[in-house]
Amino acid sequence: MRRRSMSMMLLAVLSVVTILAGCSGSNGSEGDNKKLETMTILYPGEESERLSEFLDNEFAEKMASELGLKVEVVFVPWAQYWEQKDIMLAANEPIDLYWDGLPDLAAIVNKKQAMPLDELIEEYGQDMLKVLPKEQLQGAVIGGQTYGIPSAYAPSSAMYQLVTVRQDILEEVGMTELKTPEDLKTFASKAAERFPEMKGPADIVFKPLTRYFAGEQYNWIAAEDLVVFGEDSKEAYSYFETEAFQEMAKFNRGMYEAGLYSEDLTIKYNERDSRMQTGLYLWVEGSLGKEMEISSAVKANAPNAVLKSYLLAEEKPRYITSTGGEVLAVPVTAPNPEGAMKFVNWLYKSKDNYLFALYGVEGKDYEIVDGRINKLAANEFFYEWMFRNQNYQLFAPEVAQESIDNYKSWDENAVRSESLGFRFNNEKVKGIETALREVAGKELASVRSGFVDFETAYPEAIKKLKDAGIDEYVAEVQRQLDEFLANK
Repeated sequence: MRRRSMSMMLLAVLSVVTILAGCSGSNGSEGDNKKLETMTILYPGEESERLSEFLDNEFAEKMASELGLKVEVVFVPWAQYWEQKDIMLAANEPIDLYWDGLPDLAAIVNKKQAMPLDELIEEYGQDMLKVLPKEQLQGAVIGGQTYGIPSAYAPSSAMYQLVTVRQDILEEVGMTELKTPEDLKTFASKAAERFPEMKGPADIVFKPLTRYFAGEQYNWIAAEDLVVFGEDSKEAYSYFETEAFQEMAKFNRGMYEAGLYSEDLTIKYNERDSRMQTGLYLWVEGSLGKEMEISSAVKANAPNAVLKSYLLAEEKPRYITSTGGEVLAVPVTAPNPEGAMKFVNWLYKSKDNYLFALYGVEGKDYEIVDGRINKLAANEFFYEWMFRNQNYQLFAPEVAQESIDNYKSWDENAVRSESLGFRFNNEKVKGIETALREVAGKELASVRSGFVDFETAYPEAIKKLKDAGIDEYVAEVQRQLDEFLANK
């Protein structure tokens, strides 16, 4: 029998669905089930029908037989994920494994949301290490201890600085490529006239635009996009006070005034990927391979869609700034940290396990033809991008070989950032950081998106940022950064 449960604490707040994978009768007798150890994964997104069926049956059987685990997956909608993650972990909810952003790892550690994993990796993670090299794990080391598993091992230079666009529509309006912000504006204007059913851009793409407007390339190194690292100067800067931010915000204001941006781009910023996948939008912020990630989802709603990713200011250097944008962490309060490590190790142990977790059952959910993976089920299983590993990665039949070749060689001419591996410890400025986050979210997000008049709103927002302590915060980042660089 399939059972569902909800966190009692959150029952009145949101619908958090827990799938008790492994509780069906197909896993053996009642006595056998009692021997299984429970391991709980906190997971962002919605539960699809096929994923639900998969977790209850094929996945549950494999977890039980190969790991002795009954895996519970707690789904939290994307828009509520980070807030609810904090609430659940603070309340000591029984979570054993969760996903978050690697740049926030130090803050996660200081909130006691992640435990050191070195002993667990030593005992239960040796298979994982065959496809996750030591330098990959170094990205999650703080104070000599490993607090997470950087989960996306793949080419990563110029992370989040690309723009993924509807190339088919771009060509329909008489354009062939994008190089500048003005090209984006021209594209949006022409598309609005030629295809009135389209809803415009899905995203304000502030990081790709920052790349274009910045005199030196920046790498974000603190919470809430507050501080950037100058790749030439090796200095820390208040991002919202940089000239690049101001130029980007002015450009986005012009897009709003021209009627090319919708209010959703500010009010529902975190839904940008979901918007793009409806097939009704023109572009979204991209990382390398983004067009390959979301192509199937977009085509499900717009069968003739063709996606392509562009790097604005392509001539500027591309920096490798992290060992992956995401991290898998085990809470300090995890009831079964051993089970969490066993699961991650199992997933990376073999290509068969990897494909099973990310694509389902071969012959039923996917097939491999001529080295390409063809999805037979449109539903997502575990997110491919969350666990991506270049040793196992496969590409869909519709992905051009040129794109694959470009993807695989992307980092060949990239530059390793001097800040690679730096993790800011916010312990001394927690209160200031909380205040700065509030200003960034309430005041500067709307400036960044062009949602408010720049000339009026920007000075007021910067004053609030100053009053909240941005100068002291940047000084602490710089102190730690200097120490980090001196010890490299």
